[in-house]
Amino acid sequence: MKNITIATRGSKLALWQSNHIKSVLEAQNPGLSVELKIVITSGDKILDVPLAKIGGKGLFLKEIEETMLRGEAHIAVHSLKDVPTEMPPGLVLAAITEREDVRDALLSENYADIDALPQKAVVGTSSLRRRMQLERVRPDLVIKDLRGNVDTRIRKLKEGQYDAIVLASAGINRLDLVDSVKHVYPISLFEMIPAMGQGALGIQCVDTPEIVKIAKGLEDEYSRIETTIERDFVEMLEGGCQVPIGINATVMENGDVIIKSTLGLPNGFEVMGETKLGRREDYETLGKEMAQRLIDKGAKELLERAEVMASQQ
Repeated sequence: MKNITIATRGSKLALWQSNHIKSVLEAQNPGLSVELKIVITSGDKILDVPLAKIGGKGLFLKEIEETMLRGEAHIAVHSLKDVPTEMPPGLVLAAITEREDVRDALLSENYADIDALPQKAVVGTSSLRRRMQLERVRPDLVIKDLRGNVDTRIRKLKEGQYDAIVLASAGINRLDLVDSVKHVYPISLFEMIPAMGQGALGIQCVDTPEIVKIAKGLEDEYSRIETTIERDFVEMLEGGCQVPIGINATVMENGDVIIKSTLGLPNGFEVMGETKLGRREDYETLGKEMAQRLIDKGAKELLERAEVMASQQ
């Protein structure tokens, strides 16, 4: 195959990610030509409604998936945290790339970290997961919805609409925006547990042997292990972007995997989770086992209440 088309959103971050994968694919496959096809998604069009009320981050994928299924593109490059655990027939998650920084980050022009934020400080985030964890440690904060691409969010911060905003560290690093704001504070995993797959790119493609083989050259073994645990955990809980779930698995040098999870109500009043060690070779069961332990403690019922609460905000 000599030509491949990547379907991508038109934001700076999406284009950076797709151009990065384009360069890697062309380097790995001499003679291959990769072009980009920009697709405007529902999530890009609807900017005045919280994601939890309109279907979650899957809205950023629907039109891109349809473009591939119509034969107009072969591959899509997604932030893996935005990719639902179920694939439409005809498409596969062929590769998961090496992870960037998995942490969230607090950005502010005036305050160095979460503890430095004054009483009633206004913090912007579109994530129920981030909201829940912020409310848990700082119930005095005023959490306001924040939509738009990374540049738009930073502009709103600089205009004074927010005292601080929370973004994924990976996007800030990829776009080289660390110096664009006075304070960029990477939030430790002890303070805030990331979303499933955060920091990794998911390579979705049409399910044909030739395309899948090319896409698999982008695979990272450790990222696959870590994100399989995370995605299995969320799938077992039947949770998506409409409910607050944090889950992170990290493969350590000794071969063990440390897994941290949290879930609960968006207001942080009721939260449950675990921190556990497991063996790398057991990665296909670790996420499911942790989810089942929390289900036995009432996790699904708690998430049902969380979904109702989120729809009313």
